Amino acid sequence: METYTQRSHLEYPKLTMFQMIEQIAGLYPKEPAYEFYGRKTSYLAFIRRIERAARAFLALGIEKGDAVTICMPNTPQALDCFYALNRIGAIANMVHPLSARSEISFYLRISHSKAILTADLFYEKVEEALFEVEQPVTVLVARIQDELNPALKAAYVIKKGKDFLRFPNTDHAVLWKHFLKKGSKPTLLPAPEFNPSRTAVILYSGGTSGTPKGICLSDLNFNACAMQAREAIGQEFHTGLKMLSCMPCFHGFGLGINLHTVLIHGACCILMPTFTNKSYAQMLIKKKPNFIAGVPTIFEALLHIPDLNGKDLSFLQGMFCGGDSLSVELKKKVDAFLKEHGSSIQIREGYGLTECVTASCLTPRDTYREGSIGIPFPDTSYRIVKPGTDEDMPCGKEGEIILSGPTVMLGYLDNPEETSDALKPLSDGKNWLYTGDLGYMDEDGYVYYRQRMKRLIITNGYNVYPGQVENIIDAHPDVSYSCVIGVKDPRRMHRVKAYIVLKDGISPDAERRKRIMEYLRLHVARYALPKEIEFRQELPKTLVGKVAYRLLEEESNNISPQERNQNS
Repeated sequence: METYTQRSHLEYPKLTMFQMIEQIAGLYPKEPAYEFYGRKTSYLAFIRRIERAARAFLALGIEKGDAVTICMPNTPQALDCFYALNRIGAIANMVHPLSARSEISFYLRISHSKAILTADLFYEKVEEALFEVEQPVTVLVARIQDELNPALKAAYVIKKGKDFLRFPNTDHAVLWKHFLKKGSKPTLLPAPEFNPSRTAVILYSGGTSGTPKGICLSDLNFNACAMQAREAIGQEFHTGLKMLSCMPCFHGFGLGINLHTVLIHGACCILMPTFTNKSYAQMLIKKKPNFIAGVPTIFEALLHIPDLNGKDLSFLQGMFCGGDSLSVELKKKVDAFLKEHGSSIQIREGYGLTECVTASCLTPRDTYREGSIGIPFPDTSYRIVKPGTDEDMPCGKEGEIILSGPTVMLGYLDNPEETSDALKPLSDGKNWLYTGDLGYMDEDGYVYYRQRMKRLIITNGYNVYPGQVENIIDAHPDVSYSCVIGVKDPRRMHRVKAYIVLKDGISPDAERRKRIMEYLRLHVARYALPKEIEFRQELPKTLVGKVAYRLLEEESNNISPQERNQNS
């Protein structure tokens, strides 16, 4: 493993995300940019695919500043589309393909998207979502089999693809491969324009009001994050290195670290559109990636996959965990697992949030302080302040984590109130992001995360905002009010549970539960769906009349009030 001298300050080129890839393609045209089920695409071919898609978008009428929604897993079409939009100055609006119909409608409306790219297996849901969207939207339909080699393509069509061959079936929808024909003519594309204040990407997070927030991010945000991450990793990136890219492209961690960081440094992304324990193990053994990054549930699963028993994992040069807290116990288990399988590395934990793309802090390569999430990335400043103020807390004292640097978002889409709550210019002249997370720093600058100030459930690495789910449940005609909490789960870290009080005269029976779940499936993303519904006559209240969700959390997680007080 190469040694690397980490710098504390970087110079960020005035280039778009596409130009960063183009720059690498000029240096290493024949090296693979990504691999998809054994089919490799070189950097030169990647640029040609991007520019063909860019010309097709221009022919469709997509212009600079227009938004296009990408509702896709990790596939070549998703990458081509993302960088093609960046190439022409359009906005990539990134959406989870497991989002519910009404959520997709919301994302299309708030972003004013003129088109949406989705996979054929999500096509029907997207079409239904368009009924609640005022502006015309062209649907681009990608098929997995179009990116497979002939043998795999035939097997996929027989097994799964045949179910979707009738799509698309409306006059405003077109197959991606047919759409690309619009870009076949070698017309001249406009020169890329770098503007650090331009929204290039929209990712989504929850709002305190229960409404999702669009997070506006720039080319500089993503490029800075990618460059900083390489420095924090503390190792030279070069051609020949591979990242197993299983974290999804609609997630800041997946898009920022698993994809863009790898691509702008000339390494190769091994794209995984879906995750199962078996497929992950097979990819590890067969492809021997040098880097893997994921959420704690992925690494917990690694420990129990029989296919990895006795396998040599010495090819691993970096393992990075984010999206949720890595417990001390799990870190010890994973480190022992790595050692037993011939690897000399340890799992490293990152911390960040989508408002700064993804990670902004990482544990050092060879040093670990129990409970610490590491030290900030280069050019990223951390402070611990008294919550809601700019008053610094002493070393070792808990307060709100705030941070500043070139990865901090431009703001929330069409939401100046929440933007002003999160981004605050302070007396030092910097713009500081108030994270809503509590923690402290030691004398050496190591950061320690304690807990969130606002309600949030993390399940399988995805953020679930209880207020959003409660709003949907409460809109059901049979429901009086509800409370949504997270319950500890050995596989998902947490699972979603809903307590529901029904309206007078409505019986809390199995049929009622079934009807409410059918309703929720239409309006709540699959990963955020309650795994359990419990009907109650009433729910505990605070002194001011709000539902005492913490009491329900304690009850479901078997936590005593004394334990909660000790941990708070």
